Amino acid sequence: MQKTLIPMLLISAICLSPSAYAAGQMKAGLWEMKLKSDMVKNMPKVPPAQLEQMRKMGIDMPTFQDGGMVTKVCISKEMAERNEPPEMNQKESGCQAKNYQRSGNAYSLDIVCDGPLMKGTGKVKGAFSGDQSFTSTYDFTGTAQGQPVKQHHESSGKWLAADCGNVKPMDAYMKKGK
Repeated sequence: MQKTLIPMLLISAICLSPSAYAAGQMKAGLWEMKLKSDMVKNMPKVPPAQLEQMRKMGIDMPTFQDGGMVTKVCISKEMAERNEPPEMNQKESGCQAKNYQRSGNAYSLDIVCDGPLMKGTGKVKGAFSGDQSFTSTYDFTGTAQGQPVKQHHESSGKWLAADCGNVKPMDAYMKKGK
C-alpha cells in the first residue's frame, strides 16, 4: 500500500503546480499551497531516511497537518505573467497537462498520465479570488503502480510575500529532465 501512496503523493504535488498557475491571475512571490485528500490523511508516515533520500534527489517534501500537506512555492514574475500553465515534467511524472481553459477567474485543465508509475486521467478545476488566493479541485481515476486509484483532492493557495527567500521558482522543477 505504501508503495502506491508515495507515487500518488508525488503526482499530487506535481498536479498541484498546474492548479496554481492560471495565467495572469497570480501575484509573483512566495505562496503557501495546501492539498487535502483522503489519500494524504490516511497515508502512513514516511520514514525519516526515505524523506532524506527524497530531499537528496531534489524533492522538497511538504509538511503534513490537519489531514493535508502544506508546501511553499515560489512564483516568478515570468510564471505569474504566463497565459498557460507550465509544461509538466513528463519524463519524471509520466503525466501531461492538456486542454487548459480559462474564463474570468475560473480555469480548468486535464491531466493525462501514461508513465511507469501512473496511468489514468484527471481533471483540475479552480478559481481565483483576486491575485493573492485560489481554490481548486483535482479528480483522478486510473492506476498507481498497477493498483486501482480514484482520488479527489482539494487545494488552496495564498500569497505570503514578494520575496521567495531560499525557495526556488517551481517551473525550474517542471522543466527539469524533460
